[in-house]
Formats: sequence, C-alpha cells, structure tokens
Amino acid sequence: MTHVPNLIAIFGWSTLAFLVTLALTPIYLKIAKHLGLGKKIRDNAIGGEKASMFKELHAKKSGTPTLGGVVMWGSVLLVILSSRILSLTGIIPQSLLNRGEVYLPLFTLVAVGLLGAVDDLYNVKQIGGRKGIKAKPKLFLLTLFAILGSVWFYYKLGFTSIHIPSVGDFEIGMWYIPLFILVIVSTSNAVNITDGLDGLAGGLLVLSFTTFGAIAYVQGLFILAIFCGLIIGSILAFLWNNVPPALFYMGDTGSLAYGATLGVIAMMTDSVIVLLVVGLIFIIETLSVIIQLFSKKFFKRKVFLIAPLHHHFEKIGWGEAKITMRFWIIGAMLSVIGTIIGLIGMGNGGL
Repeated sequence: MTHVPNLIAIFGWSTLAFLVTLALTPIYLKIAKHLGLGKKIRDNAIGGEKASMFKELHAKKSGTPTLGGVVMWGSVLLVILSSRILSLTGIIPQSLLNRGEVYLPLFTLVAVGLLGAVDDLYNVKQIGGRKGIKAKPKLFLLTLFAILGSVWFYYKLGFTSIHIPSVGDFEIGMWYIPLFILVIVSTSNAVNITDGLDGLAGGLLVLSFTTFGAIAYVQGLFILAIFCGLIIGSILAFLWNNVPPALFYMGDTGSLAYGATLGVIAMMTDSVIVLLVVGLIFIIETLSVIIQLFSKKFFKRKVFLIAPLHHHFEKIGWGEAKITMRFWIIGAMLSVIGTIIGLIGMGNGGL
C-alpha cells in the first residue's frame, strides 16, 4: 500500500496537465486565428521534387492552426513552475522543479520546442519564401543541442555505459557521446516524420511515455515519473481536440520537442534498448523515408507510393482513422513488451 499515495500523485499531476492544456486551447485557437497561424502544405518533398501526391492527400488540411505544441509543452512548464511557487508557500510539500530528475528533460522540451516553433513560423509566414527552416540548418541545430547534452551526460553526470536488459551493463567509454547524439537526433526526427496524420504521433507518444514513466517509477525516480505523466496529460488534451477533423496540429514545436525529450528520458533511465522496442513504429517510419530516398537516387524508382509509410497506406486507400488505430494497436503491444523488458530486465533495481 506504500505505493498508493505516489501513484495517486502521479495521476493527479497528469490530470492537472490535461486540464490546464484543455483550458489554454481555446485561448490558443483565438490567437492562432488572429495571427493567421494556419498550416501551409509543402510544395516539395524531402528529395526536392514536387510533392504533388502529398498535396493531393492533404490539401484539405491547409489553413488548420499549427504551433499547438507550444500550448502542450507550455502547459507542462506552467504546471512545474506553479508547483515551485506552491511549494515555497507551503501549500504542497515538494516542488516538481527537481534538479536531478526534471531539469534536463524540461530544458530539452522547451529548447527544442522553441526551435520547432521557429520552423513552424517559417512555414505559416513563409519567411524567406520557404515553408519551414531548411533541413540542413535544422539538423545542425538539433545536432548541436545533442552534442551539448552528450557532453553534459558524459563529463558531468558520468554516464559511460549502456544497460542490456537481463544481461548487464556494458562500458562504452567515450562512445557514449556519439550514442547520445544519435538517440536524441534520431528520436526527435523520427517522431517528427511520424506526425503526418491526425493523432498518429500523439497516441504513440502517450504509449512511449507511459512505458518510460513506469520504468522511472520503479527506478525510484518519482519526480521523473510525474514529469512523464505531465507530458502524457498534455498530449491527451491535444488528442481530445485532434480526432479527425483536427482543430489544430502540434507542429514541429510539438513533435521535435516531445521526440527529443523521449530520447533524453531513455538515456536518463539507461533504457536505450527499451526505446528501440517501444519506438519501433517511429523507426520504421524513418526507415521508409531513407529507403525511398536511397532507391530514388540510385535506382530511379520508388519503393513506396509515397513516404513516410503512413502516407503509402493512405494512398492505397486506407483511411486516416484506420491507419492511426492500427498503428496505435501495434504501438500498444510494443509498449507492453518494452515495459516488460525494461522492468524485468532491470536487475537488482527492478522487479
């Protein structure tokens, strides 16, 4: 019974983040309408050619408010800062602004969220005549952020090994730095790539953060588990308004930020292997883009009708709801498997 108060606290904070995000959404929608923050459908594919097939599938979504991720991660930030104020006044016993467990993922959430917000603004305002920041500068900034994080984890926090569930820890020394960079950059971009249908990435993120929240809790990282709960609450509020037809999109400011934060939490809990399991759909979606680009460049032919993979299924006649629900079902199974691997394979610190 000793865990009951902690679990109630996690549920309570998660519910608060859900309600705060819901309450702020109408305000955001009014501002978005006033400022003309409607999404612009891209003209060109990643390879530079005309994205005529994509425009055909998604032309109806043009003008839907984007930048909604600011409300989502902004609500998480607001709840955490409010907890600090409430703790100082003695209303609650403990602040969520915990140096050891929340500073790093919260900084990641906000910093990458701001980068994504700039990209979204480039899209809606067509700054410089472009619909978004160029891929190379965006990748450079994400990589730079990941490099700073990797150096902090390696030199300041002393992370030098990876944990293989049920096997043990493997010392990798300075190879931890490129591994960290790979995880953060890959995860943020993979979630961004998957965020192409109403609710698709959001639902998969809820499942992924649920797994890592459970792992953090069992590892004794109670505040980090609450942080995962706050993120889940904010995404659920987004999904409440994102069921087709979506009232708004999270945009890059949401997908990049939540993806990078998921990667950081995986590194903090030493659960990279679990991330490979629960994030398998994100990985497959990214590989579909890589395979498509490679095939078109070297063999002058497509493997998929359109990439990422979810658009291929969309083109062959699956509806958005069918694709999303089936991907969610697969994601739920992967989440259960990942949670089992993460908890049972934790060793002395696990179950």
